[in-house]
Amino acid sequence: MRPRGTVNEWLHWLPVSVHKKVDNVIRRIYDDSRCFLGKKVMPVLVEDGGKNVGLLNVLEADANQIAKMARDTFDRDGPLLVVASGRDTISVASSIRQLAPDNVFVVQIQHPRLNLNRFDLVITPCHDYYPLTPEAQEQIPWFLRSWITPREPPDSNVVLTVGALHQADSAALRIAASLWHDELALLLKPMLVVNIGGPTRNCQYGEDLAKQLTEMLRNVLWSCGSLRISFSRRTPEKVSKILLKEFSANAKVYIWDGRGPNPHMGHLAWADAFVITADSVSMLSEACSTGKPVYVVGAERCTWKFAEFQKSLHERGVVRPFTGKEDISETWSYPPLNDSAEAASRVIEAVSKRGWITHA
Repeated sequence: MRPRGTVNEWLHWLPVSVHKKVDNVIRRIYDDSRCFLGKKVMPVLVEDGGKNVGLLNVLEADANQIAKMARDTFDRDGPLLVVASGRDTISVASSIRQLAPDNVFVVQIQHPRLNLNRFDLVITPCHDYYPLTPEAQEQIPWFLRSWITPREPPDSNVVLTVGALHQADSAALRIAASLWHDELALLLKPMLVVNIGGPTRNCQYGEDLAKQLTEMLRNVLWSCGSLRISFSRRTPEKVSKILLKEFSANAKVYIWDGRGPNPHMGHLAWADAFVITADSVSMLSEACSTGKPVYVVGAERCTWKFAEFQKSLHERGVVRPFTGKEDISETWSYPPLNDSAEAASRVIEAVSKRGWITHA
């Protein structure tokens, strides 16, 4: 993970390789300043778990080495499937394809913003194309519109998904159900699982939402056999403290404190319903792949393309707003999201069109 804080917040949009070079230059300037001025200055480091870390600790794949391996093994093993995810991998993945175009098939997950023809296939959520909508255009100052991407509709090499890709498919959930059977199977039903993320730039909240969520959970607790709450690494302490104060002594409620095995997959397998904060596309995508009731809290706080994501889930009938008036024992269903399997099928189809055969 890249370091955060100080100027790194401004440099996060750069490729890792460029970020490293800029970071190195700034370090030298600060080092020279310390020597010249004879006093301490703020280094380009951040606190991460109590330890100072820099970009030297961020590993980056070697495009030349991977391309060479693809060429050397092509006759024996066939083409190399390269799957890259996130903006930090864009430059490396595109370089691999440029160096070995006849020996690799490169899939980029998440929209690379520009020059999509650098990849064989791009897999990205529909809401990444929100900037093209009339509503979004009205929000963008005219002099910035040429800088906001994407700037054109998806091409034939773009696979659109509803949400984020994840590993919580039916096979993974069957395994999780078995692994967590002894701890979760005997809990009173219905089991309500609450997943709490943390505020983001496009979904701001704090103690106010925590208090609102606490009140709503208190109102539905009568209809729950058991209630299990999990916080993420992004959850502010001021948020978690409010829920801990209210529910930590309640016999119906279990709150995972971050110690021991993470019950997330077990919760996905055994829960009867979910309440999830609107900030996390990943947590919502996973829960909506189960076909079980998913309630969202804080969706009205989302802005930009994340509001569009919430809108798409609501229109598909896979989520409902959490009001605190629900009877959790009353269930409802919908066609589960199946983005990962559908995207995998599109990859196999595209590879086959190149005359290559995929093996399970």
